[in-house]
Amino acid sequence: MALSKVDYNSLNVTAAASKALKWNSGADGFETGDLGGSLVLLETQTASSSATISFDSDIDDTYDEYVFRFYDIHPATDDEKLTVGFRDGSTAYDATKTTTFFDAEHGEDGTGASLAYSTGDDLAQSTSFQPVTKAIGNGNDESCTGTLHLFSPSSTTFVKHFIARANMYYSGNYSFDCLMAGYCNTTTAIDGVQFKMSSGNIEAGTFKIYGVS
Repeated sequence: MALSKVDYNSLNVTAAASKALKWNSGADGFETGDLGGSLVLLETQTASSSATISFDSDIDDTYDEYVFRFYDIHPATDDEKLTVGFRDGSTAYDATKTTTFFDAEHGEDGTGASLAYSTGDDLAQSTSFQPVTKAIGNGNDESCTGTLHLFSPSSTTFVKHFIARANMYYSGNYSFDCLMAGYCNTTTAIDGVQFKMSSGNIEAGTFKIYGVS
């Protein structure tokens, strides 16, 4: 069977620059569209001595997965953790959670290299906020960055799973790679997510929420 070739230079894709290109079932079979798996930016918030950063209007059944990305999160108070809470229909971010937490660490002086389960940062059927990081320093160059995924938040059948990974500048001059995961133990829809420090304000940083199409 002969192969048909397409001259790329003959295709005008200017009008579809922000979309995917795909084949369809037609005879000439070429169209623009969504191939799936792309991130749709829904909202950006910038912290400035903020007690909390809340996403309470974008989480619904539009997407099966939401991704939160946070950049250069700088605490006002030294030695505090970035934490997260989930809202399940009320006004409080107190959905019951069970979680796990691992971290890898390495000091600037080359000591302290380890990988361990962090028993002080997990929850068992708790309404408390969940740590996403270990204690972050508040020096001028100290911060954390990372990602949190929330899956099927609008399900009324299953619990709501989430996973997070973050790297941070520990207050004792360590790099910490933090891995957290768990679920909100409720069949009620999760409709809000809130970030805050374990104590004090979020002095600076950027938070974004994406829907995964």
